Amino acid sequence: MTTEQIIAEIDAEIARLKQVRALLSPSATPTNSGPKPVRKRRTLSKAARARIAAAQRKRWAEQKRTASTK
Repeated sequence: MTTEQIIAEIDAEIARLKQVRALLSPSATPTNSGPKPVRKRRTLSKAARARIAAAQRKRWAEQKRTASTK
């Protein structure tokens, strides 16, 4: 074998090893190439917000009541 052939085989082996490393390395996993899609925000009606607020106030009152009886 000539020196050029040995160098060519070494280069080919390096290329194969780089491919294997890219497949095995978790940090080398390809990422999405585009920006993340923007999620549409959901809107709640006033009535829904009022129900949620009332339910939360009820939970707070129950928690306060059980904390004061201990």
